[in-house]
Amino acid sequence: MAVFSRCYIAAAAATTPTLTATATFAYVIRAICSSFCSSSTLNSETDLNHNKQDVLGTLTREPKGRNVQWVFLGCPGVGKGTYASRLSNLLVVPHISTGDLVRDELTSSGPLCSQLKEIVNQGKLVSDEIIIDLLSKRLEAGEAKGESGFILDGFPRTVRQAEILEGVTDIELVVNLKLREEALLAKCLGRRICSECGGNYNVACIDIKAENGRPRMYMAPLPPPPQCESKLITRADDTEEVVKERLRIYQEMTRPVEDFYSSRGKLLEFDLPGGIPESWPKLLRALNLEDHEDKESAAA
Repeated sequence: MAVFSRCYIAAAAATTPTLTATATFAYVIRAICSSFCSSSTLNSETDLNHNKQDVLGTLTREPKGRNVQWVFLGCPGVGKGTYASRLSNLLVVPHISTGDLVRDELTSSGPLCSQLKEIVNQGKLVSDEIIIDLLSKRLEAGEAKGESGFILDGFPRTVRQAEILEGVTDIELVVNLKLREEALLAKCLGRRICSECGGNYNVACIDIKAENGRPRMYMAPLPPPPQCESKLITRADDTEEVVKERLRIYQEMTRPVEDFYSSRGKLLEFDLPGGIPESWPKLLRALNLEDHEDKESAAA
């Protein structure tokens, strides 16, 4: 796979000499996607000595302007979007969520809308081909606006997707967010969206007692502002049955992706200790970063 990928990258560089890394990613990912449709072999030429500590060691305490290429993994509802978005603002790189891309497509009148509605409402994973098509379009749109670097959220979800990604760009770090299953289920069922402004909130107050050596976990609700209270709606796929099915599929299909990146020394496991106030500072420490604005607001 490595030789095959390098050939495509070389061809792209030769025919499109002005493309940036992000543009090349968008250009090549489509070109090689179909070649992996029947393949599940791993790349045996990967450098196993590439260690996440090497990556974290290169980060400065002043993170702005870092041209990072990171991936966020984790079960549906764990908070990938929340923390990836915060890091996106801190590092000044785009946060690209494939979940948001799918939801945007669902609200459009595009040809994929009806097909996606059926898939999402049943709690199934969207096919590689659809996800890669949406991602490629997003990367191309970002390139047109001068974006560079990215934090991917929701991709890759399968080993095949990870192989495609590995073949077209050098992912520096993969952050795997983990949360207790009982907290995860309550969090998913508590999600609400403002039908007018699109704001995301959570009405669940999660308080899990300490037991069996595990500390107490408390996650406060994220209430909406008064103007949004009467406009809250629940996502169609946030039912207990669908959430449990999503978690089952994740365990079956996406856990191997964790192994894929762990074997390459790129996986950073992070157990969320609670809500954002408890988890955000600890995540920053794990990434060797500082958020001066967050410190200032806490001290105010």
